[in-house]
Amino acid sequence: MKEFKYTIKDELGIHARPAGLLVKLVTPFQSKITVDTGTKAADAKKIMALMGAGAKKGTVVTCRAEGPDEAEAVTALKKFFEENL
Repeated sequence: MKEFKYTIKDELGIHARPAGLLVKLVTPFQSKITVDTGTKAADAKKIMALMGAGAKKGTVVTCRAEGPDEAEAVTALKKFFEENL
């Protein structure tokens, strides 16, 4: 399992647009990918789960990938979060 922490900088947090882009990014990976806000853990392959996690600006999220391509998944996630959230 690989993971990293990230503080959300987007004014609106994880809302529809970035959640949709994130789902598109992670769906091809075989690994199980989650975004954990500390109170809720969301499957990153499900848009409603991501939006329902309630990650607002300033929330520290832990992104985890577990599976055969976890290293590539975490690298892609880090880049996505830095560029979009």
